[in-house]
Amino acid sequence: MEKLATGAGVRITGTSSADAVVCVDGGSGRDRPGDWSATIEWLVRQLAPAFPDRSFLEVRYRTKSWRLLESCIDDGRAAVALAVERGASRCILIGFSMGGAVAVAAAGAPSVTTVIGLAPWLPDQLDVAGLDGKRLAILHGALDRPLPGIPGVSAASSRLAFERIRARGVDASYALIAGGVHGAAVRGPGGGLVRLPRAGRWASLVAGELRRG
Repeated sequence: MEKLATGAGVRITGTSSADAVVCVDGGSGRDRPGDWSATIEWLVRQLAPAFPDRSFLEVRYRTKSWRLLESCIDDGRAAVALAVERGASRCILIGFSMGGAVAVAAAGAPSVTTVIGLAPWLPDQLDVAGLDGKRLAILHGALDRPLPGIPGVSAASSRLAFERIRARGVDASYALIAGGVHGAAVRGPGGGLVRLPRAGRWASLVAGELRRG
């Protein structure tokens, strides 16, 4: 693990310097130390071998909290800056859950070409101007929704955000994953990754968006 300028952690898979995929995680209603996202980690394991021409940067926030969103955004921006320092001329941002808001906020960097939101949390007050001139792809599990004690983001909410963003002229697409829930994997009791329903479909759709660039 390396450290970002903000003090957040970053894990890098792949040696390519020209094209980078920066991956940011969701958050919590409480102030919790950052950790590695199970969904992002599982997807990187699936995708990195298929894209040897890309480097994948997984961000571990200093604190993963909706209440400290600006801190998480700073961590995301620092990861993009690191990718550029390492030679990346093009960056794709993948944001899961709250990471969708982080990715959109960090999209204004000149190197960013595309944002891929996975079950993204995109509140109405989020500034989306950084997406102008970029491409946005939203993927969402049809069964995703917040439940007592279980995090989630409703597909209806991301659809509303998609319509709002597309209305300002952004090149945007939306795909609903039948039978999908909130993400592609969770962490098991022993720390291993446990696939969620339709995980393979998540990986397939993200791969397609990476090929589009």
